[in-house]
Amino acid sequence: MPLGAIPEQIEFALQQLPPARHIKLYNSGSFFDIQAIPPDDYPAIAALLNPFERVIVESHPALIGDQCLRFRDLLSTQLEVAMGLETVHPEALEKLNKRVTLEQFAAAAKRLREQAIDLRVFVLVQPPFVCSDEALHWAQRSLDFAFDCNANAVTLIPTRAGNGAMDLLQQAGAFTPPDLQTFERSVEYGISRWRGRVFADLWEIERIATCMHCNTARIARLEHINLTQIIPPVVTCEHCKGAA
Repeated sequence: MPLGAIPEQIEFALQQLPPARHIKLYNSGSFFDIQAIPPDDYPAIAALLNPFERVIVESHPALIGDQCLRFRDLLSTQLEVAMGLETVHPEALEKLNKRVTLEQFAAAAKRLREQAIDLRVFVLVQPPFVCSDEALHWAQRSLDFAFDCNANAVTLIPTRAGNGAMDLLQQAGAFTPPDLQTFERSVEYGISRWRGRVFADLWEIERIATCMHCNTARIARLEHINLTQIIPPVVTCEHCKGAA
């Protein structure tokens, strides 16, 4: 990435967006990958972000090191780093080829905590190589692990097909998207622990909300949970009985 390109993109985006207290910079990779974000751009980026109360960036656990601390030191605001845990299912984690063990993830989380940097964690609900009967169990265990690592927020993502690799795994019988009930129960479990904020990723949620009679109300319920961190009454449906 050419020097100066990232600050220019951020400045342009800020001119188009309404005022906000928090800002997320997700670059489809790791913010602290020097091939993606030149460290020489850090001062200009930090200057643009300092008016915000919180800055959230994404990183692979292996890259939580000197570059992370250098960027933190340039900020006058709270830094939060989002890391993808995906799952604590041992076989699934290895087959997903995340190039990180649970021990390495926990060590990276510890480094963040020691430097007063907040942690956000991404967890997949029913990732490849986890059968539907065990999906809720492993989502719950992954939430527990994330909060054991002192995450202040966890985002639950219903694993989606559509990116080529997932489609091939689905055709091979190694992946099935979760149903909405499994996703709802995962979110409810996380909220009920009272260990940190839990958010439901609702992008293209219609893919798994298959009951035309209750999907609108159930999606609205998840939106309400995201905003309030309170579990409202379950939406009842005489057609799918909540199983769709």
